[in-house]
Amino acid sequence: MSKYELILFWSEEDQAFIAEVPELPGCMADGASYAEAVANAEKVIQEWIQTAQEMGRPIPTPRGRLRFA
Repeated sequence: MSKYELILFWSEEDQAFIAEVPELPGCMADGASYAEAVANAEKVIQEWIQTAQEMGRPIPTPRGRLRFA
């Protein structure tokens, strides 16, 4: 399990749960259930990291809970 923060919400438009990973730009997943969205997000996080490594891009260190104003 990764240590990146996930933001999960229900999307009426998509009729799915959406999981965003704010620390990894463009990294998000969906699922028919909350658990499925989280599981899919874990897969996408690993793919995001692998792609960044292959391209020689920096990988952000997980910061834990982000604070929004």
